[in-house]
Amino acid sequence: MQQSSALEKKSITPGYAWYIFALLFLLYMFDYVDRLIIVSLFPFIKAEWGLSDASCGLLISAVYWSILIFTFPVSILIDRWSRKKTIGIMAIIWSLATGACAFTRSFGQLFAARTIIGVGEAGYAAGGTAMISAIFPKEKRSQVLGMWNAAIPLGSAIGIAAGGIIAEHLGWRHALGVVAIPGFFIAILFFWVRDYKTIELVKNPVATESHLRQKMKKREIAAQFLKTRSLILTDLGFAASAFVTTALLSWLPSYFHRTEGIPISDAGMKGGAIMFLAIVGAPLGGFLADRWFAKTPQGRMLLPAVSTTVTAAILFIAFVFFSGTIQYVMLLGAGISAVAFIPAAVAVTQEVVHPGLRAMSLSICVIVQHVLGSTLGPVFVGVVSDQYNLLTAMSILPAFSLLAGVLFFWGSFYYEKEAAMVAHVDIEME
Repeated sequence: MQQSSALEKKSITPGYAWYIFALLFLLYMFDYVDRLIIVSLFPFIKAEWGLSDASCGLLISAVYWSILIFTFPVSILIDRWSRKKTIGIMAIIWSLATGACAFTRSFGQLFAARTIIGVGEAGYAAGGTAMISAIFPKEKRSQVLGMWNAAIPLGSAIGIAAGGIIAEHLGWRHALGVVAIPGFFIAILFFWVRDYKTIELVKNPVATESHLRQKMKKREIAAQFLKTRSLILTDLGFAASAFVTTALLSWLPSYFHRTEGIPISDAGMKGGAIMFLAIVGAPLGGFLADRWFAKTPQGRMLLPAVSTTVTAAILFIAFVFFSGTIQYVMLLGAGISAVAFIPAAVAVTQEVVHPGLRAMSLSICVIVQHVLGSTLGPVFVGVVSDQYNLLTAMSILPAFSLLAGVLFFWGSFYYEKEAAMVAHVDIEME
């Protein structure tokens, strides 16, 4: 009875919760469209400005460096001020910055505009995750987060595929201008959704007596992130996986273009198809994680351990032993398994910390994954490619997926105890 009335206790209907989810999904999708459309534009920009592969990789990493710098300050605004206002402002910034990329006339200008895109996107994952974790019950958290995170491969696929097509017909600058428009208008709509009330940072948030609701000190807040072992290992596992997925997203179109000698539009479509089929991976991973979680709490972290290990095996076999059609079919499978870890891993970041620190918890995960993963992956592949070749660079990636599997498995030994120490708080809507 208590579980079935979860949404009613939050003063929000299931239908309205799914409406918020739909807007969050669309914004996340265009977040990745705007972030990764540049990948299929590499050949056009290289031809116009004479760039190296490493320089092209910097155009991807620039976004992640900005996210790295600004995600934690923005997450404080999300947790302590307003979810909907912060999300709306961020989406407007990244949409306008994407449009500004269309008017650049040098690598420096484009790099600066890409940096501003990252400023806008800095806290979106944290804000969206906090809202979804609050308005949907814990028993469905991985499933819903899995559906939400399906926007990542979908947006990536749309950006990569559409970028090449539009660029070949209208030019690469038009491609950037076109994709900037939808996110701007969806962001404006988000200002009118209902937000949940900010959760107090007190030691015992479920207590009714005032003497038991003591405010948390700074060192106690820091301890939530620095002494929770399952959270630390999850963040590190996320980083190792992000190293791989960002590198694949950035370089698969160029890989197909070079190894198969096909036009970049076709190469972008092939890379986009892998990302599009990955839309199955996130919801499937969330569904399986919740099913495993219902049998044992450790399932929350065992699913990411298994899925990342499977990804490592598929990528190693595909790049080292095969080419052509067989390799491509295997990469389609990797496109599914490579994102299956995300919903359960994200859920862990929400479930082992104080409920008033959810956005900050994910922002720290974002910082770790970008410092050790997303900012390094594209440049690493570009540098190895410049020194040797792109196939050699891609063949090294499976080692990082295997490392992620080990880290998630290690964290599974601590998750149950640390999650049980966190108080459950029913949210109140504005």
